[in-house]
Amino acid sequence: MARKETAADAANPGRLKQIALTYKMTRRADKKIGLVLAAVGIVTFGVFLAIGFLIGYPIYLGILGFLLAFLATAIVFGRRAERAAFGQMEGQPGAAAAVLDNIGRGWSTTPAVAMNRSQDVVHRAVGKAGIVLIAEGNPNRVKSLLAAEKKKMNRVVADVPVHDVMVGTGEGQIELKKLRTTMLKLPRVLTGPQVTATNDRLRAMGDLMSNMPLPKGPMPKGMKLPKGGPRAR
Repeated sequence: MARKETAADAANPGRLKQIALTYKMTRRADKKIGLVLAAVGIVTFGVFLAIGFLIGYPIYLGILGFLLAFLATAIVFGRRAERAAFGQMEGQPGAAAAVLDNIGRGWSTTPAVAMNRSQDVVHRAVGKAGIVLIAEGNPNRVKSLLAAEKKKMNRVVADVPVHDVMVGTGEGQIELKKLRTTMLKLPRVLTGPQVTATNDRLRAMGDLMSNMPLPKGPMPKGMKLPKGGPRAR
């Protein structure tokens, strides 16, 4: 029992420190966060306390108002912190992959399944909606990268729907903060076993590509073997 209490006491400072750090990060992008949270808490508590005086139960309604004020403040803080985080991540390489890591259960994500030298990248997510290819980068460059990856998916898993999403703020693109919602709204057409089978096929394809042997025949002129490569026996 003492061990459990000690662990809980040790965890509380960590949670408080994390909340404080989140608040500081949010305040950098949202200067009014403190005033907004204070207003939400005071107004919520004040409304319930006023109702309590009107009906003759100020103590009960005051306690209820305090709890609901805390809850409302926490909800508002969470949403504004999330919005601030997305605002800071917008346009950064790999931002979409960070969102996909927290998309929730039922999805299997693979970051950077395709990439070019300009750091335009395509991520892949597999769920009951099928395969979703998420592209981020320059719209003019990433279109061809996305089209090539979609063509490969249609060839390997022709019986599974393939969706494509471009992350950004331009026309025809999905904002980073709306990516998760957009994917969760896709119609579910696959069962659990079908999702597993699709993941297995894609994983096998990846293993096949990574284990592909070197082509036989004479080496082209000017080409050198990498260090540690096969040597002639």
